[in-house]
Amino acid sequence: MPLFLSEAVKRIGQFIYSWGNGHYSRMMSLDEELPNFIKDEYETHYASKDEIYQKLLKRFPDKKQNIHEILMPTPIDGKCGPNVFLSMLNFLLPVSGKSPLVNQVRSYLKKEAKLFDSIGFDLVINDGDMGPNVLAYNRGVDCIFVTNQFMPKLWKSRFYFYPGVVFIAKQIAKATKIVVADSPPPHTMCEYNLNFPEKLKEKIVYTGHFAADRKPRSNQKTDLEKLLENNEFGYWMRTGNRSTNQITGKKYKEVFASPEMKNEKRIISHATSDPAIDNVLGRDGKNYSISEALEKKVDWIQIDIGFLSEQQKDVALELCRYVVINGSHTVMGEIIGVKGKPIIGIPVYDEQSNQIRWAQEHRLGIGANSKKQVVSAVLELKKSYSKFEESIQEFRKNFVANGAKTTAKLAAQMLDAKK
Repeated sequence: MPLFLSEAVKRIGQFIYSWGNGHYSRMMSLDEELPNFIKDEYETHYASKDEIYQKLLKRFPDKKQNIHEILMPTPIDGKCGPNVFLSMLNFLLPVSGKSPLVNQVRSYLKKEAKLFDSIGFDLVINDGDMGPNVLAYNRGVDCIFVTNQFMPKLWKSRFYFYPGVVFIAKQIAKATKIVVADSPPPHTMCEYNLNFPEKLKEKIVYTGHFAADRKPRSNQKTDLEKLLENNEFGYWMRTGNRSTNQITGKKYKEVFASPEMKNEKRIISHATSDPAIDNVLGRDGKNYSISEALEKKVDWIQIDIGFLSEQQKDVALELCRYVVINGSHTVMGEIIGVKGKPIIGIPVYDEQSNQIRWAQEHRLGIGANSKKQVVSAVLELKKSYSKFEESIQEFRKNFVANGAKTTAKLAAQMLDAKK
């Protein structure tokens, strides 16, 4: 029997996949919108693992009893993102301290099922975690799956992933509603990652990107923001989990060593909360602190920042000429659709490759893999910047950015229908 606290209280489960930060950021945007549409009393339970679980504990210190650690299976880290060989080997064998995947799946579904049965959810919202789709389907609980992929186009070189892609798609299809966090066709940035069959048409809702309604800025500028003013620079993002972040940083260093990049100003955000990273490199070859560089009016060439505040990130995106990223869907929507800046995409995963390919075809940015290609992309952007600006302005006319609000409204409607 579910341990109901009160029959009047609605219970919502949010299951957040822990590989990457996009799932978490989307769900937190949605979480902020839910109170604006759900008028009945409700409580939310959150489930994830590793870094995302820790973020949830930090974000909701007074709701720790509602935050659940679920060891959902994730790929094995490698030097360039997930290690495909070891992850496939792990399907039946223990690898890198992880039990065989079949055992992991059995264990994690058992724990999620126990959570379902103890809480008695009225609605389940999942971002990336497919297990709750199956559990909700079997229990007659309404379920929303938020995503930007269904059956990604694999191209010829990745055909061996096809059985896994089909399996994942079948689990996603068990959701009551599949929310695509993107603009409706033909302006869908993640188009090559979807490929929905006709039979699912009634389940699919294109809500738009979860990228709207930034919080108001403080009128007081930080030293970093002042340092960025009146400069032409590129914003180079290091994002993702440990392996992705590290390989991205290594690629950036190789690019910056190229003669063509000698005078190319850049700010690099490391997505690591470590103030020791903060540093300004002047054209004189000397290193300065941010405050020192501002005070001495240093002619800088590179700024390294461990972690940008939301306001600093917002300012950097507004002032930069272009942004270099891996190809995260959430980040691409914010950069191109909201801020109107072209991207240079250096993909790590197939999902990112597909989105960058789409952006390049629509003249919203340039894809690159090698050092030579990245340098060439920077030069091409500078040479043809006005053409990219034109394409981006046209794209923004059809860009839908209120995905969190639309999904929150859908959640409220689904709860009301259960009365």
